[in-house]
Amino acid sequence: MAWFVLVLAGLCEIVWAYAMKQSTGFTRPLPTAVMLVAMLFSFGLLAWSMRTLPLGTAYTTWTGIGAVGAFIVGAVVLGEPLGAMRIVAAVLIVSGFILMKLATPG
Repeated sequence: MAWFVLVLAGLCEIVWAYAMKQSTGFTRPLPTAVMLVAMLFSFGLLAWSMRTLPLGTAYTTWTGIGAVGAFIVGAVVLGEPLGAMRIVAAVLIVSGFILMKLATPG
């Protein structure tokens, strides 16, 4: 269950990162509000998952999901460039949190 909650926390991190971009420096109220709510959920779910998962594993996975998810949203939704080095970097991030999951007992 902690892993499921952690993935939800990571997905919320993607939402708040995108909403932050859409807030245009916190000048647009709706995206700013979405960002704040998603942040609260993201941090709350991360904290809940850390009740049973090790800190390093939970935090690495959470940031990895957020980083790669934001990269994908940036490319697909915002039209940001998809250079080869950026793709390799995203693959390395995913590899890192997969290895962290495999190295975590239980």
